[in-house]
Amino acid sequence: MERQTSNFLRSYGSILLLLLGIVVGSFVGGFFPGTVVWIKPLGDVFLNLLFAAVIPLLFFAIASAVANIDGSQKLGRIISTMAGVFLGTILIAAVCTIIALWFFPVEAPQAVQEPASTLLEDDPNDTWGDRLVRFVTVDEFYKLLSRENMLAFVIFSFLLGVAAQRSGEAGAPFRRFLLSANEVMKHLLMLIMKVAPLGLGAYFAYQVGTIGPALFGFYAKPLGLYYLLGAFYFAVFFSFYAYVAAGKTGVRRFWKNNILPSATAISTCSSIATMPVNLAAAPGMGIPPAVANVVIPLGTTLHKNGSSMSSIIKIYVAFVLIGWDFFEPMTLLTALGITVLVSIVAGGIPNGGYIGEMLMISVYGLPTEAIPAVMIIGTLVDPMATVLNATGDTVAAMLVSRFALGKHAVHSNEGGEADGME
Repeated sequence: MERQTSNFLRSYGSILLLLLGIVVGSFVGGFFPGTVVWIKPLGDVFLNLLFAAVIPLLFFAIASAVANIDGSQKLGRIISTMAGVFLGTILIAAVCTIIALWFFPVEAPQAVQEPASTLLEDDPNDTWGDRLVRFVTVDEFYKLLSRENMLAFVIFSFLLGVAAQRSGEAGAPFRRFLLSANEVMKHLLMLIMKVAPLGLGAYFAYQVGTIGPALFGFYAKPLGLYYLLGAFYFAVFFSFYAYVAAGKTGVRRFWKNNILPSATAISTCSSIATMPVNLAAAPGMGIPPAVANVVIPLGTTLHKNGSSMSSIIKIYVAFVLIGWDFFEPMTLLTALGITVLVSIVAGGIPNGGYIGEMLMISVYGLPTEAIPAVMIIGTLVDPMATVLNATGDTVAAMLVSRFALGKHAVHSNEGGEADGME
């Protein structure tokens, strides 16, 4: 009995401490909201450590995976399969939201009207070409190191990995350096996660003490629909994806190792902060490293189920608010196209969906009275959207493993089954 207890604590002790921190933080935020101002800096310190570590971790994870991929792990097949999985799951999430809105129509909230000038003042004359250039490139190397340019940084890391792979024997020392540095960054992550119960507990206290009460305001009905639908998609569709990837074993592995990533996502509202935790959880889910180190970092920027669903909700509410018909065929097709773009544009940082919201408003030519509702809803759905965005990357990696490497790819990766999150 003592041995079983010891094994249980070794496997789940960190998770239990994390849950304890979240429960205590929620209690403090709910009953002592005046203290959250003093507690929040603890969460900020933890989050800043994650953000400081994530740039080099992202670089070495992608570059080392691509540079050291061998002939049996075809990069082109992994990338093409990943693109299909990302696009498919994003569209499935959007279509599910449209169906839910058809059966459960939402009345638009009566938001306080605000002028749009301050919301749209960033380069209003930009063309689509200008915006595309900014999304995928930067004009100075140092700008790659900013979280605001994550897509450009991911592309640069990927291209450097390809160059290292093609460099042959001359590039062998550099490829070994990338592998070594990737291991160092993983251990740095383990050190940072030692303070996760304190940091995430402080963030939960802040969210419950500030954002929580706003959920019961004017936007209760669309928010309630989003959170219920999001929870349903999270439980049912993610389980289905895991089952497709590896049967019942895949479902068990996914949920066993998805606790910490889910908690990190909901408390930080950041896909970037969750990405290192996803990488740590991937071995326990049976995801081969060659897939995990490519799909999960790329998914942090390009794969967002939660943003897909919130995009449809926001377009619908804006249309109802101004009296437009959302369910016209062309409107729905345009909404699906915008949703795919928003899922790519919205960065993996807290509240990064504002860029996507401005994209939506620009495409549809929405009047200014729709902007406050879109901005408010975008802010309040962020926790659930981040959970779907971030944890959807690991289940997507399981699907990519299944379709790119064969039906036994997930089963054959035994590294993390007994180790849990360690």
